[in-house]
Amino acid sequence: MLEDPVAKVIPILAVPMIIAMLIDSIYNITDTYFVSQLGTSATAAVGVNDSLMQLIRSIAMGFGIGASSYISRLLGARDYEKAGRVGSTALLTAVLAISAVAAAAYVFINPLVVMLGATPTVKPYSVQYASWILLSSPFTAGTVVLSQLLRSEGSTQYSMIGMVSGCLINIGLDPLFISVFGLGVAGAAIATGISKVLSCSILLMPFLRGKTLFELRVRLFTPKTHIYAEIVKMGIPTFLRSSMLALSTIVLNNFAGSFGDTALAAVSVANKCTKLVGAAIIGLGMGFQPLAGYCWGAKRYARIRKAFWTCSAMGVAGSVVLGTAMALFAPGLIRLFASADNEAMVELGSYIIVTQCITMPLHVWAMIANSLYQGLGRPLGAGVLGLSRQMIFLIPSVVILSRVFGVYGLASAQAVSDVVTMCIALPMVIWLMRKIKSLEAGGSLPEGEWQPGCSFNR
Repeated sequence: MLEDPVAKVIPILAVPMIIAMLIDSIYNITDTYFVSQLGTSATAAVGVNDSLMQLIRSIAMGFGIGASSYISRLLGARDYEKAGRVGSTALLTAVLAISAVAAAAYVFINPLVVMLGATPTVKPYSVQYASWILLSSPFTAGTVVLSQLLRSEGSTQYSMIGMVSGCLINIGLDPLFISVFGLGVAGAAIATGISKVLSCSILLMPFLRGKTLFELRVRLFTPKTHIYAEIVKMGIPTFLRSSMLALSTIVLNNFAGSFGDTALAAVSVANKCTKLVGAAIIGLGMGFQPLAGYCWGAKRYARIRKAFWTCSAMGVAGSVVLGTAMALFAPGLIRLFASADNEAMVELGSYIIVTQCITMPLHVWAMIANSLYQGLGRPLGAGVLGLSRQMIFLIPSVVILSRVFGVYGLASAQAVSDVVTMCIALPMVIWLMRKIKSLEAGGSLPEGEWQPGCSFNR
């Protein structure tokens, strides 16, 4: 973390996270591929429930990222015992909270799927899928939080193994449950649930076997105000950013549904495809975050700046290469999920992929900037950057552009949001880089701000 060249450390930390992020996207796209054989309405149903899964993940990511940021700084300050208390508290609280939310959602499942954007023809499929997603949600929570806790100490390979195993099980079970057992859309959700149980179990093993820098034990559960305050400080921006993604997806689905099931399916499939590229590069930023937090705790300011610009160069270059490749093959990708005669879905889906690939470098750099703010424990900046893309700019873009330009205005909304978000991220990064450079030259933070290398006894 502190001595090796950052160009070497970032890939070591990031590659497992990139794989984990890709696998998370593959989970959804695998279900969509096999379900697409059941028709356009079934394909749209999986897309509608993406926002439900995202809401569940939002809560878990809030706990996981909040604890991860805190734990990285604790480990940098060599406070291993408190790191274990923070991790144990975050994990157990997340599982209990999400179980309660899932139980409440199940009671209102029919109006819930309509609110998520299901049309009358899509609703029956959406209810089937959502029922099993809610049932497996505690294990989804455990998988997300455990992955982040492993990432906080740089143990990203364990995280990768857990995620890969679950993905392979999901891919194997999908055709079995959907086609062989004849369970249809519900079979896809059951397969995903089983894979989450397996992933959660595998990710827990390193902690139970003492292979990590800090422990996870029930006896370490410490529901104290100061621990929750630190988790919430960095968890809230992540939760808001992730939940706003779910909210924006709900708005997007409702507007797309007003143009018909074909538009709803096209938007869903195209967004899943672009997430394959976005998730890969965003994983790079997630790998950079613990390095930034660790160096901040160790007062290695020059290394933070160097790591950020190195990560930025890698991310932008990767997004240009991968985005160009995906844009070229966009029609073929959409055809994998469309009926043979549904050219309207192919045309609209291809347009969405191309526009988002054009602005992908801007999106990726803004996400790396967000990781910088998160890694240094700055929730306000992280919150602003996270909310900009998914709420502040995207939702108005969806509403305005769809009404002015119709379905293609709707299809352009995400690309427009990426451009405007970049305009916000650039001055924020310049300001923070100047502040870090001032510390490097011997300056100090204003009184009341968290000081690097503190004892964490507050």
